[in-house]
Amino acid sequence: MLPPGPRWPAAAQTIGFIRFREAFGHHLERRYGRAHTVRILPGPRTVVVISDTEQIKQVFAGDPADFHAGEGNVVLKPVMGDHSVLLTDEAEHKRARSLLMPAFNGAALRGYCGLVETIAKSEVDRWRDGQRLPTHERMNAFTLEVILQVVFGVTDESRLRALRPRVARMVQVSPRLFLGWVFPRLRRYGVWRRYFDNQRAVDGLIYAEIAERRAASDLAEREDVLSRLLAVGDGDDGAGDEAPLTDPELRDQLVTLLLAGHETTASALSWTLHELGANPHVQAEALRAADSGDDTFLEACLKEGMRLHPVIDQVARRLTREQTIGPWTLPAGTVVSPSIWMSHLSDDHFDDAHRFRPRRFLDDKIAPNTWIPFGGGVRRCIGAGFSLMEGTVALREILSRYRVTIDAQETVMVRNITHVPRHGAPVTLHSR
Repeated sequence: MLPPGPRWPAAAQTIGFIRFREAFGHHLERRYGRAHTVRILPGPRTVVVISDTEQIKQVFAGDPADFHAGEGNVVLKPVMGDHSVLLTDEAEHKRARSLLMPAFNGAALRGYCGLVETIAKSEVDRWRDGQRLPTHERMNAFTLEVILQVVFGVTDESRLRALRPRVARMVQVSPRLFLGWVFPRLRRYGVWRRYFDNQRAVDGLIYAEIAERRAASDLAEREDVLSRLLAVGDGDDGAGDEAPLTDPELRDQLVTLLLAGHETTASALSWTLHELGANPHVQAEALRAADSGDDTFLEACLKEGMRLHPVIDQVARRLTREQTIGPWTLPAGTVVSPSIWMSHLSDDHFDDAHRFRPRRFLDDKIAPNTWIPFGGGVRRCIGAGFSLMEGTVALREILSRYRVTIDAQETVMVRNITHVPRHGAPVTLHSR
């Protein structure tokens, strides 16, 4: 027995899900409760959305052979590729994750921090007192630069000039463009053809970078993510005896890191800056934290921004066999989807859930499976630590130099699979 849901045609539900996701989701929650069923094209696929903590725990703690996250994310395959850690399951996913993990452990994160600080300083150096700053645009520029220099390891300015515009076009996916990911026939026409032509050009640049890096004499001394990934496998590097990543596997993992780590972190930063501007008393504490180097509080601000404004609204698992989730018996083939936004904004999970209060992450006990911006279980986002480090460094650099104010409350819109500030979350800068 499936949870209740709308009886609209699958095409109408798909449009609501892709184009009007927030309003559609609120309607479904009010009408059918915190567990409901929708049908999404192509297929149509049956998607069961849940937000109960115990039911989410069942999904995250379930046997990965029964809960296929890769199949649940299959819509991303045309761009991320067959080998993406987000799109593989079971043994293939375990291998990919073990090869990626050494590039994202604590020691590696500390190695990236200095270059992230340099990039943040260079970005903020461009800002001016009294400027009305479109934070989403500028944080996108910052996180793109981090991806290119810290993840891809490209620091030569001529190569950066070649990559920046093409990569920027690759990550700017509107709901209309997103349809080309879902319906392959569209890729022969207009904006969809141009998008995938650009993707192929980016792939060529990435493969050229991989080939040159493989031949570099100083590979062992380099600290970017790509160089670390090239050094992993068949050795004492934390990945066991797994064979090294092939060039196509490296391409797919790099593009996954690009698409999963670019606008997500940028949006989290812009929402956090907007909330600090809307809450001067919280900002006062954040300014003191920036001055004293209290990264713990700054990270709590970022976490609260992620909680109040989830950039990704849900995760997905495709059932390979029948499962009982709470009171529901779900057949094989069902996609079960823990709702991040419903969990984050539930007063059952967070006291005064709609209030921006970073101290909840320092003073309160956050129950498991309630704050889930990075998913959970064995599929928790491998770049979670990198994202939090990157965002904390950026907040420290910004708030050590500027106080921010806002003119109006921001609203949300859906862009591809992310929730972003509709008006760019502008703030006004005030030199300290």
